[in-house]
Amino acid sequence: MKTNILAAAAALAFAAGVAPSAAQTVEFTIVNASSQALHYFYTTPSNENSWGEDLLDDGTLEAGNQGTATIGDGSDQCLYDFKFVMDSGAELIEPSIDICQLDSYTITD
Repeated sequence: MKTNILAAAAALAFAAGVAPSAAQTVEFTIVNASSQALHYFYTTPSNENSWGEDLLDDGTLEAGNQGTATIGDGSDQCLYDFKFVMDSGAELIEPSIDICQLDSYTITD
């Protein structure tokens, strides 16, 4: 089970309930409630056109498990697009997620 996604890049912790200021790191729980393993998790500020690096950092989040996602890309944006690539190769794209208010995100089938 992958319990800490991108732990090496998490130099700063996100204080619970506090919206991020400029270039602050944000952490939240990813819950994989789907029937498939999650192999890749990409994010990008919604106002940008290219995906960041895989937040799973060569790991896998198995079905039924959860882990901590860390976004520390230097952006001061709150709205992010998420891209999940599942075991089957299926891609799920979720636009405009407010990470400033996000405690957890659940992936479902």
